Amino acid sequence: MSSPSLSIRFAFVVSLSLAASYTSSSSSSSFPPFSTFLKLNPSPPNNPSTPKATPSDLLSLLGTPSQASSIDPNLAKELRSCLKFLVPFSPIPRSRPLLRGLPDSISNRKWNEENELVWWPPAPVMELARLAVDSGGDPDAIYRVLDPTIIPVPDVEKSKENRCELTRTPFGRHFINEELNSYIKFLFEIIAARGPSIGLNVSLSRFDLFHGHIFLATDSGRLGILFHAKEYPMYDKKMFPYNMGYCQIGSNVVYDDSMNFRNILWLAPLPSDSTKAWLAPGTSPDLDQTGVLVILDANPKGIIYRDLIPEYVNYARTIYEDDLGDVVADVNYLNIGGAVLNYQLFIC
Repeated sequence: MSSPSLSIRFAFVVSLSLAASYTSSSSSSSFPPFSTFLKLNPSPPNNPSTPKATPSDLLSLLGTPSQASSIDPNLAKELRSCLKFLVPFSPIPRSRPLLRGLPDSISNRKWNEENELVWWPPAPVMELARLAVDSGGDPDAIYRVLDPTIIPVPDVEKSKENRCELTRTPFGRHFINEELNSYIKFLFEIIAARGPSIGLNVSLSRFDLFHGHIFLATDSGRLGILFHAKEYPMYDKKMFPYNMGYCQIGSNVVYDDSMNFRNILWLAPLPSDSTKAWLAPGTSPDLDQTGVLVILDANPKGIIYRDLIPEYVNYARTIYEDDLGDVVADVNYLNIGGAVLNYQLFIC
């Protein structure tokens, strides 16, 4: 069983290869060849005066002012034009009280409180962010704070009926600290709630937004999660002529312009290298950069599409988590209920 990200990569390669092969042998094929889609979605020509953007450039731009200033100004300008912040970007840490906990539901939170939960997460999240950096970006440091208890992944929205395996493994785990689990749930919910304001109409379903990938950024070790929405678009001969396997069966996710917004990036606050100590409980810790929650706009005219999306999946607009750093685990937020929604977290 593979992760959803690997599944979409494999499905696209197989589907496109079969499409090209079948088209060459039959003029009646409903699948246009891969080259046709490359022509329909050509990458804009690169300006010779602007270097090619890398995932490290993106992370630096969302880092400290010093890190951001190291990027070519023209490249930085292009990257900024493709950043759609779900929470306003705060490049300079502010000395503000740290919220002590998470309210029961997103409906009980005010807009500013939600912003602050991204800028300055609860203490357990801050400590995990510090652990990631202090370990030098070692995934084992994160594994050690997971509860060893195995949680079987049940049937999710009739996925087993269609022989669909949504998760990397048939079981998941939780963090030992329950507040870490609650915070990940909060991230899924705020993306779903604020996405429409950017143009991302997203649902928390097994066809759309249900998973993300924890990673530790290359060089800095910064803790992050790359979420993928629109995971299994509905098959359509004209708009999305790709067979993505069992998990696509029954999808009602329409392929449209909102596919450009399917990559959502959360970055934890970046602890300062100048001190290993935290400030007093309930206050803002010593940070180099507050937390970030941003949609990465992969529209075909932008630099993210041109430089960060692999050409063989440009139609799916997929950024891969292993391009951003060392992958730790998948986080899956799945509705295991029936008519009454019951979302549960599975870390696989």
